[in-house]
Amino acid sequence: MKDENSSESPMDVLMPGGKPSIWRRLVNYFLAGLVLAGPIAITLYLAWAVIGWVDGVVVPLLPRQLHPAEYLPFPLPGLGLVVAIVAITVMGFFAANFVGRRLFHFGERVVARVPVISTVYNALKQIFDTLITQRGTSFKKVGLIEYPRKGVWAVVLIASEARGEIAHRMPGPDYMGVFMPTTPNPTTGFLMFLPRDEVTILDMTIEDGFKLIISAGLVAPAYYPSAPTQDPDSHVQGPDETTVTRP
Repeated sequence: MKDENSSESPMDVLMPGGKPSIWRRLVNYFLAGLVLAGPIAITLYLAWAVIGWVDGVVVPLLPRQLHPAEYLPFPLPGLGLVVAIVAITVMGFFAANFVGRRLFHFGERVVARVPVISTVYNALKQIFDTLITQRGTSFKKVGLIEYPRKGVWAVVLIASEARGEIAHRMPGPDYMGVFMPTTPNPTTGFLMFLPRDEVTILDMTIEDGFKLIISAGLVAPAYYPSAPTQDPDSHVQGPDETTVTRP
């Protein structure tokens, strides 16, 4: 029997038991290296692209005296990202005090008077408020529901219990909100409110749930069901035991 604690490496998956030919071995070595190097290379490329994009936007806004090209014979990547982080932190500091809040509210009232810009601003503000200021109430569990018909199960992210007007309009008190993301783009999906007994809560983490959704089920997290705990009050009587009745 296979050890439950052992984990398969890419080499174990790509090179199963047996003696493949030399050419097959070379192909398997290449595929195993691609599995290991691919995610690292793509991650570094995306990080470098983001840094370059931020530098291209922020650095031209700096005074000429602060440009690293004026003092260094080589470019300095990441300067725009550092400046952006410092500027956002300073903005947050001023927005936290009384004067900053007054100026911020005044700016919001000015933006609210512009027809198209106000709609875009309010939508973006709600998104950022949900992702940042309410991060403590974000998705915490993964579940299964029968959708779109009986016998067909879909993976959902459990948001929270129904609140506000939705909870008041529901026919029962025990409803919960779930978000069913689409594959391979989990940022779109369907928000549904279901009775709690129709949602099967899973043990996997949110990260594993996202991996399962983005990979279209190809990357499934390992699952080792825990042994059922025996009730200390319950005891199976053996053949040699006698039942004692307490008064």
